[in-house]
This record gives sequence, structure tokens and C-alpha cells, in this order.
Amino acid sequence: MNSEEMRETISYIISTLHLSLHPQAVKMLEDESSVPENVLRPMHDKGEHMALCQALALTKREGRSVWFCKQDHWCWNPLIGLGHVACEPGMPAFEEVAKNLGISDLDKAREFFAAFPKLEHGKYAGMLMAPAESADFIPDIILINCDNNYQLRSLIWGVKNQTGKMLSSDFDAIDSCIHAIVTPMKTGNYAITIPDPGDQERALAGANEIIFSVPFPRLAEAAAGLREIDALGVGYRNMKPIMEYDFPRPPFYNELFRLWDLDQGRDWEH
Repeated sequence: MNSEEMRETISYIISTLHLSLHPQAVKMLEDESSVPENVLRPMHDKGEHMALCQALALTKREGRSVWFCKQDHWCWNPLIGLGHVACEPGMPAFEEVAKNLGISDLDKAREFFAAFPKLEHGKYAGMLMAPAESADFIPDIILINCDNNYQLRSLIWGVKNQTGKMLSSDFDAIDSCIHAIVTPMKTGNYAITIPDPGDQERALAGANEIIFSVPFPRLAEAAAGLREIDALGVGYRNMKPIMEYDFPRPPFYNELFRLWDLDQGRDWEH
């Protein structure tokens, strides 16, 4: 998939799921020289630091393209997870983080943090992010920000349609930026991530927001699944909420009920 095909695919996803927030194209760059000129650089352009979630919020809510390097960060977690700083067991910074993870047993906290997802230290100069429907680069990850769980359900169902498997994801209460970006970069798998307290308090994530991460090589698969369930009449925009008993059902319901010697009813029309 090239960048033009990506933009068309993202536009389809936006339309199908009625997304109110821009999906974000996220790419880690090793060389700053390849950064486009017309992007926001927080410290250079504003003279202020940001948390990574705040920079991502400028993309998802305002459609801004942002270049985010080590000097722009104002939160400890992405500096570690994106490989901008060293933080390994035995280092003072590692111990400081372990004490503040909200895990009561310090040994368990150290064990947990030792396995924390991280990119290679010093490999990347920074992160480029842009609205995926207009981005002119091939990203590592697409972040689809759902603002209701019906949108999320459609994405999950679409993945199952294509893979024949349930989608698995690990959940944490904090560090959503790394779990949504670094983990799927390293595993190549989809991820579902709950915005963390920093994202809610300082980047104004909505109470119902949830992040669905799509590794770029799997974008076509995710879109194909949405098209399939849409054609089956069970996608997001097919839903017609109504509290009705003896409601019309897909034809196979009636066939099953006939086989079980139970009452049949009306077939739905979709």
C-alpha cells in the first residue's frame, strides 16, 4: 500500500465509523533531515515543551502535523519508551521509576519495568505525526481514536472476520502512549489502549475515548474486515437501535430456531 492508497483507506474508515477524531499516522525517524518543513516543532516554534499525548492530541483534534524530538518532551515515560534516554536495571533512573509505578511490591515493580516495551536506545531522532487521511509518508502505526465502544466493536469484529481469531491485547492504567505505539511496532499486532491519566488531564482525551492501534502493514486487513462486516449488515453504520420484542433477525437465526424446534419470526431487511 502506498501513501495515496493509505489516504483513501483511512478516508473509508473515517466515513464507515463516523469518526470525529483524525486517525494519526505515526512514524519514528532516524534522521531529522527528512522531516517536512510545514510541521509544528514545539520548542522551536512555541518555545514550550509538551507531553507526547498533547502533541498527538494536536493531530487527532486539530489535524496538525508535528515533529517531536527529545528536547520537546515534558513527560518521562515516552523518553524511555521511544529510546531517547537510557533507563536500565541498576541505573538510578530505573530505580526512581520503579518506586513510582503504583506497584506496592518494589521487587515486582522492578520486574515489571524491566520488561517495559522500549525502542532501541539512541536509534531514533524523533517522531513524525500527521492526520492519516492527508499524510504524505508511510507510517509505522496508525492510531484510530474511537469515541464510543460501538466503533471499537466494529474494528474488533473486522479483524476477526479476516483472521478467524479473537483480538488479544494487554491493558494498563498508565503509559498509554507507549502501549499504543511501541508495543504494536515491536510485535506487529493490533493493540487496544485506554488513555492514561496524563492523556485525560493534560491532553483532554474524552471520557469515552479508546485507542485502536494498527501496524501499517495490517491496515489493508483492518479495512477489508470493516468492508466485510458492513456488507453483512452488522457494521457500525448498519445499527438501528430500537427496543422491540420479536424483532426481525438475520435469516440464519430462524433456521437455527427451526432446527431447535423453537418459534421463528421475521427476517430482517438490510
